[in-house]
Amino acid sequence: MANGHLYVTRDLGPEPMQILRESGHEVVVHPDRDLPPTREELLEHVNGAVGIITLLTEAMDAELFDRAGPQLKVVAAVSVGTDNIDVHAAESRGITVTNTPDVLTDATADLAIGLLLALNRRIVEADAFLRRSEPWSWGPRLFLGRDLAGETLGIVGYGRIGEALATRARAFGMRVIAAASGSGSRGGVERMPLDELLATADVISLHAPLNGETRHLIGARQIASMKPGAVIINTARGPLIDEDALVDALRNRRIRGAGLDVFEHEPAIHPGLLELDNVVLTPHIGSAGEQTRTRMALLAIKNALAVLDHSGPLTPVSTLGSTGSRRDAVTVPSAGVGKQGES
Repeated sequence: MANGHLYVTRDLGPEPMQILRESGHEVVVHPDRDLPPTREELLEHVNGAVGIITLLTEAMDAELFDRAGPQLKVVAAVSVGTDNIDVHAAESRGITVTNTPDVLTDATADLAIGLLLALNRRIVEADAFLRRSEPWSWGPRLFLGRDLAGETLGIVGYGRIGEALATRARAFGMRVIAAASGSGSRGGVERMPLDELLATADVISLHAPLNGETRHLIGARQIASMKPGAVIINTARGPLIDEDALVDALRNRRIRGAGLDVFEHEPAIHPGLLELDNVVLTPHIGSAGEQTRTRMALLAIKNALAVLDHSGPLTPVSTLGSTGSRRDAVTVPSAGVGKQGES
């Protein structure tokens, strides 16, 4: 057994924490389950750690790895994305980085559908209306929304979550298309270039990873090419959308609405979004199903213990983005990507 402790940046729940404490490794846990540790607390508690189990809210970088020391062997993320981890800096120090792919697929697809239903049927607006105790009747235009059946859903990032969303959407009677270079159909989903998808879809749902090419994938030019009545859903990463451009389009009703679980400068929310009634906002809860979060924590723990016990990680991450199982892969055509999306 390696000397040194295993640092957990947040309490992961009864079952995962019990497994950790029975593992034979010394475990140090940040005492506040709801709030992340401060930078100072992170630097203090990683000192001497052989492993770190972290959430997306904690930045794992070269300074932190050096503070931990050369005995640090693994950083296990309780997430699919590793935006918060400098994977290259970790690898250069011999530190294995792992994530939790596959586990949160259904929960995230469920939330995307939930956001879409809330927008199309104006559920949040109707709830707020009743809570204000305003007079109402069964008038034909009271919170008139849109049916899902017959609408076209455009998925940008057609990997595991995109596929799960497509299954749900078809059950509602929606046509499903996906962004890809070229054209054609696979598995009943029509593929087309991004620009064509944006002009075709009634609903655009983002499931692409965040990288240099996909930052501001949806900017002013892309929004201008959308159908006037379109809505956009983002349960992937906030910086995929230029929020200034989005707020402007929503204010001017250039598009009908947006359902956002992630934000460009998270945890800060663009003040313009908070002022709009055609937006549904949730605080990054895509994986927040009770069973899903437990499964994520258990996989992260298994990864950390496997590295420390020299049996090899289950789902490793590398600077090339490979993992022990298939990533939520995405083929996004170059048109409208990166700087072109920031106009």
